[in-house]
Amino acid sequence: MNSDSDLQIAGDILEVPHLLQAPREHPATVAEFAGLARSIAADRSQWEHLVQYDATTRWYHRLRTGPGYEVWLLSWVPGQGSGLHDHGRSSGVLTVLDGTLTERTERGTRALGAGAQRVFAPGYVHEVVNDALEPAVSLHIYYPGLTEMPMHSAHSARCTPAPADVTA
Repeated sequence: MNSDSDLQIAGDILEVPHLLQAPREHPATVAEFAGLARSIAADRSQWEHLVQYDATTRWYHRLRTGPGYEVWLLSWVPGQGSGLHDHGRSSGVLTVLDGTLTERTERGTRALGAGAQRVFAPGYVHEVVNDALEPAVSLHIYYPGLTEMPMHSAHSARCTPAPADVTA
């Protein structure tokens, strides 16, 4: 009698290379982009020494690029914000590395602490602000790379689908 439950693998499956997919050099799915952000967040040696704080404007640094995507590191001193905006034709993953940021949308306000991630589609309108008393650092991945960031007024913002929360 044969059934799926009768299937057994003898030996080490890792020794059968033609059954394994080679790891991708660059992310290609939403989950892989979110995973890239989590791996960068977990390895502080990749970004912590680069962070600077500027009281007059938000500081940003392009951390890396890949085929069609960009990874940006941003710092936020208390009171700094992005203004209400979207990211044009780019999708994105926002990951808070240190501190707490507040995201405001037409649907409400959400506090994002260290480790929080937001995944959003093109045209998603939001504002990110550091309402806390301590500086914050965030990581942003855009696919395709960010070419525009249209600003919106609070009364003209259009309703867009809520982004997904991604948890590890």
